[in-house]
Amino acid sequence: MIDLTNVLTNMAKSIVDHPDEVNVTEQVDGNEVLMTLSVAKDDMGMIIGKRGKIAKAIRTVMKTVAKIDDRKVTVEIK
Repeated sequence: MIDLTNVLTNMAKSIVDHPDEVNVTEQVDGNEVLMTLSVAKDDMGMIIGKRGKIAKAIRTVMKTVAKIDDRKVTVEIK
């Protein structure tokens, strides 16, 4: 089973300027997973990207990784 929290944390830390402030929480309900990504206020623009392109790419990668384990994932960015 793939550790989704670790995948999301590593992705976010590689994008932001303050990797020590990246926090990921996970809520599991059956095969559905709700992940909440929190970053420093200054890094929010880097995670979202222009017109949300980075955020969309993060969600796409997470959905692909979750599909390997036959799970569904939702990523919220706060």
